This record gives sequence, structure tokens and C-alpha cells, in this order.
Amino acid sequence: MAAGRLLIGATPLGQPSDASTRLIRALATADVIAAEDTRRVRTLANALEVRPVGRIVSLFDQNEASRVPALLDDIRGGATVLLVSDAGMPLISDPGYRMVAACVEAGLPVQCLPGPSAVTTALAVAGLPSERFCFEGFAPRKQSARTSWLQTLAAEPRTCVFFESPRRLGDCLRDAVTVLGPDRRAVVCRELTKTHEEIVRGTLGELAEWATGPVLGEITVVLAGATPVADPDSLVAEVNRLVAEGLRVKDACAQVVAAHPGAPSRRELYDAVLRARD
Repeated sequence: MAAGRLLIGATPLGQPSDASTRLIRALATADVIAAEDTRRVRTLANALEVRPVGRIVSLFDQNEASRVPALLDDIRGGATVLLVSDAGMPLISDPGYRMVAACVEAGLPVQCLPGPSAVTTALAVAGLPSERFCFEGFAPRKQSARTSWLQTLAAEPRTCVFFESPRRLGDCLRDAVTVLGPDRRAVVCRELTKTHEEIVRGTLGELAEWATGPVLGEITVVLAGATPVADPDSLVAEVNRLVAEGLRVKDACAQVVAAHPGAPSRRELYDAVLRARD
């Protein structure tokens, strides 16, 4: 018998109508649905007017390792197993990694049914640079660990996306103000795609003040990357190298400033070059 396959299905964040046609078909036809919460997937299926024909089993952080062997046997026996989390893309701070890794190791087919993700949705609406970004999962719970984690982002030039509990959001933002400064820009996305969706943009200082009151719902935070700070001595050395190659000091300064985000103005760099020659 030919082996079956594992389907990774992205589920709606809040609006059932965001479900893809491929996900709806998979919910209706999969031999096994491995769901983070079996009640949630049944509710979604009802909202989509789908009647699953396969059995539905739970697969969450605490039982994933023990579930994998039997699910691999199902796939080897020709079954299609659909893997879904409560909302968004499985594996992204959700269960599924062990299952996918085991299938890859066993040489079994793995396919993805793309769709909603809180990470990319928040990044899309944030209005911050998105050509390069990093995802940090959930912010650490304890303040000491959270402070250490924020320190690793102090010089991170990429936009950063992370999840936070609404109960800890205020503390997290206040710690961010302490570590990263009040002027770094960020966006708090609450209840994405849902009826009470809220997108709050501002500086960390402004957002920390906003979050002093009660905050409810699923939270995704988008943090602007750090503004690069160029080393003055290395910039002066680069100007001198270009001058030695035949450029005028003024033109060399303009070229170096254009090539280094965070560099001083051309006039400031020009003055620094002259001071270095004294």
C-alpha cells in the first residue's frame, strides 16, 4: 500500500470565512485530524458546515511525543493526517514540530495548506519595515528572563514580532522601555481579524502607558528594529581610503554616509575627517 501524507493546515485566527478551500476539503476528507484542541476543530468544522469523516485526535505540547508513532503508522498505512492548531499556522509557537520532523526523518510526504498566521498578519498591518524580520515566539514570563531577552534585541536591526499574554503585556512593555528606551516604535495587535480587533501604534513609552489598564484577547507585538549606529573611526578610515583612491574628501564623505545607515551627516563626517588629520 502506498504511504499516505501529512497535511499541515493553517486555520483562521478568528473569522471562519478566512479558511481556505483546501483546508475545508481536508477537514472533510482527512482520515485523521490531529488537533491542538478537538473541541475547537469541531467548532470550526461546524462553522464551515463540514462533517469530518475521519477520526479526530488531540495533539498538543504535552502529548505530541507519545502521539507521533501511531500517527506515523497511520501515514505509512496510506492515511491522510491533517495537523491543525487552534488558530493560525501549526508549529509557529504551536504544536506540530515533532510530528513534522518525524515524517521528514521517515521519508513520508509532508504538505502545507497555507493560510492565516498572526505573525505575518501583524507584520502586514504594523506599518514598520518588513523586508527583513525575526520572530521570537512568546516573551519570557519572568522579569529577569524577559530583561535578558530584551537586551538581545537592543541592537537587533530587523523588525521583531513576538506574542505576549494580555496579563503580562503591561509589564513587558514597561521592561522594554527600561531596556530599549521609550522612543523605539512598536505596534500592539489585539484580537487580529476578530470582531474587537485593535491595532495600537506608538512608541514603547506611549504603549506602556496605554497598557496600564486591562487588556484582553490574543496579543501580537511588532517591535521596530534598532537604528544602526556606525563607528566613527571606521567611517573616517573608509573616507581616507576613498580619498587615497582619488576622490575628494567631500565626495568620499557623501559616499560613505549613503552606504552606512546610522552614520552622521556628511558635514559631521567631513569635520571628523579634518580633526583626525590635525
